[in-house]
Amino acid sequence: MNNFEHLIPELGQWHTDIDSWIEVVGRFDHAIAYGHIFWPEFKIHQECVLFADCRTESIDQWMKETGGDLTAVEGVLNHRHILDLFQSNEFKPTREVVLHLGRLLRDMWSSKLARDFPGRKIVVSFDEDFCEEMVDYQITIFHKRDLDAPDCAKTKPSHEN
Repeated sequence: MNNFEHLIPELGQWHTDIDSWIEVVGRFDHAIAYGHIFWPEFKIHQECVLFADCRTESIDQWMKETGGDLTAVEGVLNHRHILDLFQSNEFKPTREVVLHLGRLLRDMWSSKLARDFPGRKIVVSFDEDFCEEMVDYQITIFHKRDLDAPDCAKTKPSHEN
């Protein structure tokens, strides 16, 4: 069970539970936008699993840069720094908040990829080890191949489809 009051300090100020708080401050348009983060669209391009909005020019550039290393291309193009998801300075997340969000994204993206691409071995990797700098917490997606994982994805724990 999550201690949402610890993760969302505003709950304590409102003296309410998370469901009541969402009913009052939540917005439908924000829920739809967050859905884009939590349940994104993916595509397969040149045997790489990528976010659907990944540009062909970027793929081609990284194919050249990596000498055609598909896992490295996926690792670079699919990695997301948790702190980069939100630029607002209104709420400064704690390490616990960043880890909670990273785990949630890992689990949701793993489920989405398993549903969209059954039979493919796709890893969603989020390193929970301590990072000195909060911006270093990142999540990435790549196919499990016989090769090593990309440097930016050599993390644990990870979820495979």
